Amino acid sequence: MFFVRIMNDMKIRKKLAITFITAAGIPLLLCGLFLTARLREVVVQSTLVQVSNNVDRVQKRTAELIKVPLDISNRLMNDNQMKKTASQTYNSYTEVIQQYHNYTNIREYIQLYKEISGIRIYAINPGALNNWEFMQPTQKLLDQIWYQQAIAQKGVVGWNMIQDERTNAMELSLIRSFPLAASEQKGVMVINVNKQRLSAILEQESFPTFIVDSENQLVASNSIKGSEREASTLYNSSDILSLAEGSYNISLDGKDSKVVVATLQPNDSWNSLRMISVFSIAEITRDANHVIFLGAIVIASSLIVATFLTYASALLLSRRLQRLSHHVENVRSGSWETFLHIDGNDEIGVLSRQFNALVKDIDRLFHEVQTTNREKSLIEQRQNEMKFKMLASQINPHFLFNALESIRMEAHIRQQDDIAQVVWLLSTLLRSSLETNSDMILLETELKYVQGYLDIQKFRYEDRLQYQLTIEPEIQKIRVPPLIIQPLVENAIIHGLDHRAEGGQIRVEVTQIIGGAQIQVSDNGTGFSAERLESVQQELASPANDSKEQRIGLRNVNDRLVLLYGQASILHIESSYGSGTTITFIVPGGDDID
Repeated sequence: MFFVRIMNDMKIRKKLAITFITAAGIPLLLCGLFLTARLREVVVQSTLVQVSNNVDRVQKRTAELIKVPLDISNRLMNDNQMKKTASQTYNSYTEVIQQYHNYTNIREYIQLYKEISGIRIYAINPGALNNWEFMQPTQKLLDQIWYQQAIAQKGVVGWNMIQDERTNAMELSLIRSFPLAASEQKGVMVINVNKQRLSAILEQESFPTFIVDSENQLVASNSIKGSEREASTLYNSSDILSLAEGSYNISLDGKDSKVVVATLQPNDSWNSLRMISVFSIAEITRDANHVIFLGAIVIASSLIVATFLTYASALLLSRRLQRLSHHVENVRSGSWETFLHIDGNDEIGVLSRQFNALVKDIDRLFHEVQTTNREKSLIEQRQNEMKFKMLASQINPHFLFNALESIRMEAHIRQQDDIAQVVWLLSTLLRSSLETNSDMILLETELKYVQGYLDIQKFRYEDRLQYQLTIEPEIQKIRVPPLIIQPLVENAIIHGLDHRAEGGQIRVEVTQIIGGAQIQVSDNGTGFSAERLESVQQELASPANDSKEQRIGLRNVNDRLVLLYGQASILHIESSYGSGTTITFIVPGGDDID
């Protein structure tokens, strides 16, 4: 019942708009939210499949790349000349240099296979030299974990990020121990994987992808152009290096992301490499969000247009009802001659015709009652006329103002606010006229009276009359004689605009000048012809007893200005026929300003 009461109290246009939004807007919004969530889910799932395929591709291409150093290590394991070169006893440096020069396999491997960038053979041999192919391990190198792991694994391959002594750069390297010829000692071979070839595999991927070794050291990455240390720091802080093979939902830098991890375990290796690819859900759903945004714009635009059409339809319906209500109000106020014409054969159109028939019947009955009671009311009417004449002789301004106030309140009660406003303005204007004496009033008060008069005329002329009042705040407190501007405005309306079908504009401007204020009243009415203007100016210049009745407004204002302020305040009239009239005069200020 509460909902029904609210709907009954609501305007029809609002009621239809709410009905449309409830019946169409909310279901459309729910469908949009469901489809949006589904689209995002499909995009994320599709991207996850793509990333998994990309990781598999990286895994296969990396396996093909490291297969080359693995094959070379197998060859070196069976290369007796290499073992002899690394372990034989040399009697002189010349013999060492000659032996290094005769052994060319390492140089040939490096030249032939672009998948590797270097080969180093570490073996303890006091008589040998270091030539970046055959190296004497230092104690620091012997203490390295990877070196000890290679010795301990007895020929099994390992993959680690180790430092190349030549460049001091960290390189992904194959490490493998091998037995030295005619000795129980072991050497370690290190084969560097070509970093450019490894990076080229990752650069082809569209998502951030990187490779790490078993010690979680960053081998290669396509997501960061900086150093490996910076990349390692970033991903270590996100705890993704410790993830096993699979896919995961994690947060990177406050963004929801997906991580796909794949493991590469080369043949005969004691450790493995891992391929990790990361993608931000926000980035992969950017296009989907754009499509969703465009869809939302289309849906919102459609809803706005539909709401506007619904509102327009409701407005058309409500206006027809308002016309009916207006005519009912006219009948209620006593206008029996009203006739309502509403097109259409709908309920409102039928109701309007029934309303006209009802008014016609009531009017007929009303006239019958008037005819029947006319003789009785004639005597009462004569008595009332006598009483009225007696009361009229006793009327005073207080009764007039009370009567006007009663009329204004009755119009307000009947919701005829425009008539109530005009009656109030008329009451205010009459009060100011009747109560006016010789005392000076503020300039802003005079302008209020002028505005009240213009508002009354505005009610009469409606859009035919436009007016503008402008006064500078600094001179609002200047004191002037009462009714010094209103007669000029009244004269502009009566003689300037009253005979123009298109109406016109009245402009009153009060500006500050040295020693007072300049007041200008102008209109765009019919204006004066040259002969008429000359006649008016002669009349203003003539003595007071020669004034003509039709110019009493201008003459009255002019005479009062001259008496109060002298000839400096005489009215100046500028006019031409068809171009309007401008009347200007000056009121001294100075000490009169509060």
